[in-house]
Amino acid sequence: MADIKYYDVILKPVVTEKSMSQMAEKKYTFLVHPEANKAQIKEAVEKMFEGTAVKSVNTMNIDGKRKRRGMTFGYTAKSKKAIVTLTEESKEIEIFQGL
Repeated sequence: MADIKYYDVILKPVVTEKSMSQMAEKKYTFLVHPEANKAQIKEAVEKMFEGTAVKSVNTMNIDGKRKRRGMTFGYTAKSKKAIVTLTEESKEIEIFQGL
């Protein structure tokens, strides 16, 4: 397993209609490194965004879709998503404020 630093764990936020509606409940969705575990994701969110306290982390592995080009088959890249729930006393994440 690779040595993953906290700044390598979170790749980018997921901006969809469903993830934006969950922000009212202090739930934020991120694409994360495929080998990161829940403890590493919690540490990364708390260090990258000041004043946040993570209550729970839910993760899901997403397999690549099967694609075809002519007679050749292949797969898109697999990824991992994390839904991070913050505590009630926690500050909100500023990256989503302008959306």
